[in-house]
Amino acid sequence: MRMRVADRQRDDLPGGALGQQVCDDPGVEIDIETKTLARRKLIHRVGVAFSLLIFAFALYVLAQTVASVNLGDLRRAVAATSAEQIAAAAALTAVSYLALTGYDALALRQIGAQVRYRTTALASFTSYAISFTLGFPLITAGAVRYWVYSQAGLSAGRVASLPIIAGLTFWLGMAFVVGVGLVFRAEALADINQLKVSLNLLIGAGVLGAIGAYVVWVGVRRRRVRVQGFRLRLPGAGVTLAQMTLGVIDLCGAAGALYVLLPPSSTPDFTTFSATYVFACLLGIISHAPGGIGVFEATMLKALNAPNYAALLAALLLFRAIYYLAPFVLALALLGANEAMRRWQGLREAIDRSREDN
Repeated sequence: MRMRVADRQRDDLPGGALGQQVCDDPGVEIDIETKTLARRKLIHRVGVAFSLLIFAFALYVLAQTVASVNLGDLRRAVAATSAEQIAAAAALTAVSYLALTGYDALALRQIGAQVRYRTTALASFTSYAISFTLGFPLITAGAVRYWVYSQAGLSAGRVASLPIIAGLTFWLGMAFVVGVGLVFRAEALADINQLKVSLNLLIGAGVLGAIGAYVVWVGVRRRRVRVQGFRLRLPGAGVTLAQMTLGVIDLCGAAGALYVLLPPSSTPDFTTFSATYVFACLLGIISHAPGGIGVFEATMLKALNAPNYAALLAALLLFRAIYYLAPFVLALALLGANEAMRRWQGLREAIDRSREDN
């Protein structure tokens, strides 16, 4: 009797026989899938609305700031930038993009693909330079990567997995720069983010602690994750540290390119500036604006709080031209030259075959 009662009670529970029947009901499965899809759509809409809100607010702040800048003062500030500053910014831009080629090199190594560095550098540089300017990296960078790597024999699936591993490199570097800045420049950043020094220290220590825990986690044994339909093996501790190093070099090179263009009156120490730069990049990424345009500039203008907005805006415009526009033009030229060489080589091979047949 007790067993029969217990069986009935168990059947009435979600995990009992009745629960199993409910789970096996196709109508319930469809309802669960519908609710999951609706939840995802809601999250996506909230994310889009949040991105648009950030972008709109940044444009408002930027417009208010630009309206207070005299065009003559802006021209004089641009003209006052020395050739040495521009050369230094160009050199640091090259360092940043060189580190970006390492993103793809490590990702290719992780998936076990053998590709010449020349091809890797072409695919990496052109994909990043074009997506930074045009935005929509999944489409623009993905198309460029596939066009280059498919010629080296990589399948579409392997090419699609590269941005996931490369993205991990970028986020590790970004997290490390922010963590170090919050820990070692907590007081200086408190004047910028308006948080308490103790809170900055706590957040920074938490970020660095999370990075350390992740390195230990992937170092203990091989870890596999499923991302966007791809089942990937995460890099081990050694490769993870290499990823973080490349990410730091990339971000510090990009931050340095802007740092050398700034007027001395609005230049904090480089560690503080780098953390501020990364935060501005983060807001630009969240806004989904191409290259974070507008959002990045508005954040930097407000964060640095320079007494002379004309000089700061001139530095930001020059940085946009040196770090984004110039590599974009160069990337288009390289892709055009590569395609012309490929077609010429194909034509020569066709001519040679025709001669052999004759």
